[in-house]
Formats: sequence, structure tokens, C-alpha cells
Amino acid sequence: MGKEDYSKAFKSGSKDYQARLLRGEKPTLQVLDDIMLSKDSCTEVYLGLVQIPTERIVGTKTVGRSNSFAGNFMPILQDNSEFACKWVSLSNSHVEEGIREPIKAYEYMNKFYVEEGNKRVSVMKYFGAVSIPGYVTRIIPKPTDEKENKIYYEFLDFYKVAPINYVWFTQEGSFPKLQEAVGKDPGEEWTEDDCLRFSSTYAQFEAEYRTKGGSKLKITTGDAFLAFITLYGYEEIAEKTSSEIKELITKSWEEFELLQEDHEIDLKMQPNQEKKPLLNILLSPLSPKLKAAFIYEKTSGTSAWTYAHELGRLYLEQTFPDEVSTIFYENGTQETIDALIANAISEGCNLIFTTTPSFVQASVKAAIANPDIRILNCSLNTSHRYIRTYYSRMHEAKFLMGAIAGAMAENNKLTYIADYPIYGCIANINAFALGAKMINPRVKVYLEWSSMKEGDIEEKIRINESSCISGRDMVIPDESSRFFGIYHMEDGHPRNLAMPLWHWGKFYEQLIRTIMNGTWKYDDNPSSTKAINYWWGMSSGVVDVICSQYLPIGTKRLVELLKSTISSDVFNPFAGILYSQNGVVKSDPNSSLLPEEIMTMDWLAENVIGSIPKKEELKEQAEPVMKQQGIKQTEG
Repeated sequence: MGKEDYSKAFKSGSKDYQARLLRGEKPTLQVLDDIMLSKDSCTEVYLGLVQIPTERIVGTKTVGRSNSFAGNFMPILQDNSEFACKWVSLSNSHVEEGIREPIKAYEYMNKFYVEEGNKRVSVMKYFGAVSIPGYVTRIIPKPTDEKENKIYYEFLDFYKVAPINYVWFTQEGSFPKLQEAVGKDPGEEWTEDDCLRFSSTYAQFEAEYRTKGGSKLKITTGDAFLAFITLYGYEEIAEKTSSEIKELITKSWEEFELLQEDHEIDLKMQPNQEKKPLLNILLSPLSPKLKAAFIYEKTSGTSAWTYAHELGRLYLEQTFPDEVSTIFYENGTQETIDALIANAISEGCNLIFTTTPSFVQASVKAAIANPDIRILNCSLNTSHRYIRTYYSRMHEAKFLMGAIAGAMAENNKLTYIADYPIYGCIANINAFALGAKMINPRVKVYLEWSSMKEGDIEEKIRINESSCISGRDMVIPDESSRFFGIYHMEDGHPRNLAMPLWHWGKFYEQLIRTIMNGTWKYDDNPSSTKAINYWWGMSSGVVDVICSQYLPIGTKRLVELLKSTISSDVFNPFAGILYSQNGVVKSDPNSSLLPEEIMTMDWLAENVIGSIPKKEELKEQAEPVMKQQGIKQTEG
């Protein structure tokens, strides 16, 4: 039996050898000594006896035996060689009594290189062993700015609290996300039971994922597993059977394919103007009446954000009194959102809008389970294939607001009050600062955050003596406060100068029309796995600025001029040379930031006084939205 096994292993090795040659790769095993020749000084740490994942054993420590194996660790020496005889003997031993003698290996960047026991590894890989015991010495490179190096140092931190070496990721931040996804605080150690339970859950997922074809995707099993438990919850997945996990993997497959994309989001900057062919219109059946559900995190009486969406819902009912009916749910939470979506579906809703980023995971789960229901989530830069997301280019309106504030700033001092440091928010701040600077080069913008745990914003405004303040975007019914939009303090009382407008009704109207006229599907390219994100602006009528009667006529005319140039794409607020607090961001005077660069901003304009707070500095209420859509800050 051992000779037959060697013959099969030899064929596998020969096939792999030829395939690597054709791809221009080294056809034999990697050699750690060769890799280390090009590396600077490293630190060695002896780990002792470790269970080594066989799939992460990629080569040998020295060149000695590397040429006896193909790159997949299968033998390539003829079956009449001494090497083949020893391999066959080990194979028989494994079948009869099992190979229990540990190998000796070095770990570098969480890949393993064998010093003693290459043939044992080859035999174990041939028989499909998941792991093999080995005495391991870890080689730690010095920190660099390379992506793989950063991921490795995240792994080292993770390994201190959870001695798990079989999970690997392709993206930075994944190991901390895994720690959070399994319900652990940063730095919290795993118990032995935690590790065993995780191993069992991961193994179940891995088996079904690979059977489905996961090894063909350009992501690691760890990438897929993290996305899976983030979507469905680790505790829920840990309790499911293999068949239940298999079913969820099959339904969620496009989410895994999406992880491969370099540019994950297909941004729709304008409503689809494509006309449905007349013949298709004549032949297509009448569209069923739409029933739309709107799910809010707060109430329209206590939240300006909810109030803006509620006005949009009412506008929709007025615009389509016979074609569209709506219902709404208020005070949704992380604990109730699944039930609210399920209730909306049971009420016959075929279109559901979840109006906050913190509801995105529940939206995706519901969309996977109910493929005939259209579900959209109001968020920016969110990558999910089964739902569509939408947002407004509010930074265009904020640029105008900044221009107004700059014109009205008597002492060159402004205050901008932001809520959460999430995607889109930073662009709003910088657009405001750039608009103010365009009108008044000496103006400074003092940045304050309403979501911070500590700090009295009113006291800070009093101290910095700002002439104009940019507060919440609009007034809400349950408050008579005038502290919204841009206001100027006069004798301790605010005088409103302008306010930005989120015209969600215009967005919902244009989106509904694409469903009614059959052009909804034209936004979706069947050959693409990219997520669809609607990001419409002034040109679509979904954002605007309303000026007060107190604003000088000349300033109003300036606002109308800027509005016209932005709406017609003649002017971009983020065009030309751009400076951050730390230096030049864009040096080409004839270029503009790309939409993706605007969405993911993690820097502040040079005339902004303040900083982007870290997650731990924010109030507890910020956690859900920060977890889903908080910006990824760069160091330095």
C-alpha cells in the first residue's frame, strides 16, 4: 500500500512542479535561509511544542532537502530512490500506528519551515492531516510599514491571548475584529475551552467552505470566517450544525466573492437615466403595488436624522398616493432590528429602508433569507452584495455652509459641531473648512464633537469666541431650540443664517421610479460582484442649502453661484491643491479627489483646530455606528 501511495504522491508532486514552472514560480520548496538573507536582523523566540497547521508548512529551513519535494510538499524523486523507500516506510507506519514523533520547525510570518522531519510532513500532508506536532522557534522581523508585516504584528498580539495559529487574514485590523467578534475585550485572554470551541466552530465552517469551493477564492478561510461570524454572530454559528452552516454559506456566497474585490463598491453618483425599451414596457406585466417600511433608530421628535427620513417617507406617500403605501418603526435597537425587519416582511412590505449604518448586518441577513425583498441601508462605503446602500453627498452643501460662515465671521473664528467620526462626516468637516477658507483665508474652524464623553461645548465656544457656529443640521419637533444650521450669536441668542437640507424625499422618489419603470435592475451588472452604493448630491436634488432672510443679498448670490457650479459638475469642493494639518494631501492644482478618497477621509484640513477622536473617547451610544462605519485612522 505504501508504494501505491508514493506513486500517487509522486504524480501530485510532478503535476504541481510543472504547474509552478509554467507560472514562472519556483517549483520546489521555499527555503527559509534564502528568505532571511534579504532580511534585516530578527528576534528568535522558542515556542516549545506546538500543533502546526499542515497547510501553513510551506518549506524547509535549509536548502538540503528542498529539491526532493515540489512546492506542495509532495515527492518528486523516482520510486527506486533511497528517499522513496524511507517515504514508503513512514507511510506504512502512519497507517499502522500513526506518526507521533514531533518535527522541528521555524515559524516566520506565521509560515512554517521544517528543520527536521520533511518526509513526515510530506506523508502527513498526503494523508490530509490537519496539523502535526512540532518544536517551533519563532523568528520575529522588525516592524515595518509593509501590510503583511503589520498583519503579522497584529497576529503576535492576538497569539498572546489566544494561542491559535491556523487563522490568517489578508487585511489589517482583522485580528482585533476577530477578538471582538467572539465577544472578547481587547487583550482579554482565551480559556482552553474558548480555544477548543473556536477550533470546532472554525473547522466546521472550513470544511463546508472548502467543499463549496472556497479554496478557489483569492481570500483566506480566515477572511471568509470573520465575515461570516460578523454577519450571523459567533455564538449563533457555534450552535449550528454542519448542515445549517452549509446552507448559510451557500446563501451568503456572494459576500465571500465580494471580499476579493480591490474596489468593493460600485458608486452610483447620479440616478440611472437609462430608458427602458418601449417593447419591454409594453410586454412587461404591471408592477405590483409597492409597500415600503422605514425603520428608524430613534423617533422623529427626538432625532434630526430620523425626522429628515420621516419627512422623506411622507413626501413619498404624497408623490405616489396610489402606487406606494408605507409603514414605519421607531426606536429600533441592535436587539430588536431583526424582529422589526421580520415584522415588516410579514406585513407584506416588499421594500425596506433601514435608516442607520448600525442596522446593516441585520439588513444583509434578512436580504439573504428573503431574496425577493428589496432592502436598502442608509450608510456610506459599506460593502455588501445582497443589499444596496445609499447616502447623500452632504459635503457639497457643507462647502456652501462654510462659505456663508466664512463671509459672516467677524473675528475669523468658527466652530463646527460634529457627531460621530464616521465615513462622510470628515468630508463634511473639511468641505466646510475649505468653503470658509475660500471666502476668508484667515478663518479658523474649531472642531467639537457632540459624542465625546467629556467636554462642555458651550464653554469651549465661549472661550474661543467663535463668530458663527455650525450645529445640528436641522430643527426637530420636540425642541424649540434655534441652535441648528449656521447661527450667529447675538446677545446670547442664536440668529440662524442658513441650514443644510437632506431631501430624502427626492431620493426615495427617484429610487421608486427606477423600480416602477423597470430600470432598477440596470444598476446591477450581472458579471460584477461589487456592492452598489447610491451617493447622490446637489445635481440630483437630494441635498440643498436654505438661506435665512438675515443673510446679505451678496452672500445669497454667491451661494446660488456656487450651488450652480457644483450641481453642473463645473466645480468640485475638493479640487486643486489641498493641505491637511500635517502637510500636502494633493499637490496637483488641476486634479480633484476621487469619490473613494472623499468617502474615506481620515485627515483634517489645515485650518481646522481639533482632532478626530478615538473610539474609547466617545460615549457608549456611539459604539454601534462606529463599529459599522467608523473611519480607519492612520498613525502620525
